[in-house]
Amino acid sequence: MINLVNEFKPLAKTVTLESKYGNITWGDGKSFVLFAGPDIIEDEGMVIETAKEIKRVTTALGIPWILKCSFDKANRQSLKSFRGPGMKEALASLEKIKVSVGCNFITDVHETIQVEETAQYAEVIQIPAFLSRQTDLMVAAAKTGRVLHVKKGQFLAPWDMKAIAQKAVQTGNDKILLCDRGTTFGYNRLINDMTGLVEMRRLGFPVIMDCTHSTQLPGATGESSGGRGDMVWPLGRAAVAVGVDGIFLETHPDPEKALCDGPTSLPLHNLEAVLKNLKNIFDTHSK
Repeated sequence: MINLVNEFKPLAKTVTLESKYGNITWGDGKSFVLFAGPDIIEDEGMVIETAKEIKRVTTALGIPWILKCSFDKANRQSLKSFRGPGMKEALASLEKIKVSVGCNFITDVHETIQVEETAQYAEVIQIPAFLSRQTDLMVAAAKTGRVLHVKKGQFLAPWDMKAIAQKAVQTGNDKILLCDRGTTFGYNRLINDMTGLVEMRRLGFPVIMDCTHSTQLPGATGESSGGRGDMVWPLGRAAVAVGVDGIFLETHPDPEKALCDGPTSLPLHNLEAVLKNLKNIFDTHSK
């Protein structure tokens, strides 16, 4: 008789966000949490309409949701790539959107000088994969006391995240989420090892699956990354079936016209069907 052990049982130490826009807990096994929104703030109106639609869908399905939108995209291959309207203007717009929609908000930081101001707006601070080993950035983010969403570098093994997470813990912040966004697999290609989700969760922190950036073809166009947006849904299905505490995905009303990461973005009109499917899978394996 095989003894089946649920690797994704509730964690001994969950991570909780307390906010006037709603409290959210990762790691309790009750639901996966969704990070979703446009990759970057292109236009305030587009972001707010996208956020309203995501809120409608997630409210109907009972899925906790946090708006994801970057104020800057520093990790670009070309100077021609769109980077947003600038930090101050973008954060001010994102604050207006957050208040208008009534939602929590996550964005990424790239330099230590951005951290303190960003923490005044974002309930969750994201450490980009390329910068996951940057000690000063991690320590500065940890000192804010915010929930930290730390992406595993494409060049790291899942168990390498233990020492990285400990930088924040030793700074006094254990509100850490570990995220997989694929591992470098030769030129212009990433691959996902689903067992890595289990390995990272064994470190004692909730795990998130970034279904969007895992489908990137890094640098594939010569001046920017390409992508396989049609693989966002399959990766989400696989991750939820394995068992995760959260799903990260970027969605856009018209990915072909998106100014950043369009090839990997989920069309907004497909979001409801995708989330219904993921919730069905989660509810089945969590019983």
